[in-house]
Amino acid sequence: MPQLDEDAAGVPRGHCAESPLSVSQLNWLVKQTLEQAIPQVWLEAEISDLSRPSSGHLYFTLKDEQSQVRGVMWRNTAARLPFKLKDGMSVICQGAVEVYAPRGSYQLIVNRMQPQGIGALQLAFQQLHQKLAKEGLFAAERKRPLPRFPRRVGFVTSPSGAALHDFLEAARSRWPDFELVLIPARVQGEGAAAEIVQGIKLAQRIQPALDLLIVGRGGGSIEDLWCFNEEPVIRALAACRIPTISAVGHEIDVTLSDLAADVRALTPTHAAQLALPSESELRGTLQQLQRRASGAVQGRLKNIRQRLETFATRSVLARPHQIHQQRRQIIDEFDLRARAAVWNALKAKRQRLESLTRACQALSPLEVLARGYSLTHLSGSQQPLISANQVAEGDEVVTILAEGELLCQVVRKKSG
Repeated sequence: MPQLDEDAAGVPRGHCAESPLSVSQLNWLVKQTLEQAIPQVWLEAEISDLSRPSSGHLYFTLKDEQSQVRGVMWRNTAARLPFKLKDGMSVICQGAVEVYAPRGSYQLIVNRMQPQGIGALQLAFQQLHQKLAKEGLFAAERKRPLPRFPRRVGFVTSPSGAALHDFLEAARSRWPDFELVLIPARVQGEGAAAEIVQGIKLAQRIQPALDLLIVGRGGGSIEDLWCFNEEPVIRALAACRIPTISAVGHEIDVTLSDLAADVRALTPTHAAQLALPSESELRGTLQQLQRRASGAVQGRLKNIRQRLETFATRSVLARPHQIHQQRRQIIDEFDLRARAAVWNALKAKRQRLESLTRACQALSPLEVLARGYSLTHLSGSQQPLISANQVAEGDEVVTILAEGELLCQVVRKKSG
């Protein structure tokens, strides 16, 4: 970088219109001035956006109600920290202001830190938790078991979020024969809580009724997940008539929604594992039962043969050949009955599996349409019509059939 002549105060001379400073020179001037003017500073702030990379350094944001600044604690200092730093924690820290000249940005290099209680969000979390816990909203006796074989599963989440993708990936590998009803809602930012509450209420009005409802999103900071800590969402989950799973964030993130739902999933992928049975595990169970039944029959036959052989060697039997023949006949009868029992049991299990398969197939939307049913929605909208009051005379509607679609116009309507 070109060198500048400096006066006694260290300010470059000649920076005027005829000899302007470069951006690099300006940033270096700001760096020297700011770092010399503020060598050390004590700061009272709240921790946010905490990051722990593999390097061992800690990166975070220090903020108050109006402003924020980036902070960093190098690995050696972080290793000596006597407490675990968390998002939302209120701290007092000492550090030096450092300007990163290439970007023209500054941060606080923290070399000392001590906790100062908890942040505003953490305090709000604890206070609401205590309030709702006293009302019994988190009580274990309120929890309902999840259905073993859910046919229709609702998911309140963002259609564009990673949570939906992760859930579907895990679901397809476990139990593909189910219907997922997506109930879109924002899961972050202003207005997200109201949309989640609306989604939970809508799920309870869907027909045919849902067997299970999942509410969730991927991980994030305490600010990102805060809508799942808001009181309306918690009360809506607790009052939901459908068994619920809360799948919010990663394993380390615990929200009040997790405590209010019937079951907490650590991730959306875990939600799929909790909600849906494993087809491969069920087949494995059937095969194991078959092997156990066959082994029990074979063991019984072996025991009977051993007993007969023992009887055949006894000299006290008055008519050994006749007894032997009788025992052989009994063995054959046992063998036939055992084989018949095994095959009957296998046949019953196979018929049960086929019946479940047919039942799942019958619930497919395509199967429903193939039986003569149809799905109608307003032209330009994907929302299904369930009432004549949703349309007006002259509206165009689209009717979806098993094969093709019909574009129709409402001539007259009759309310039910």
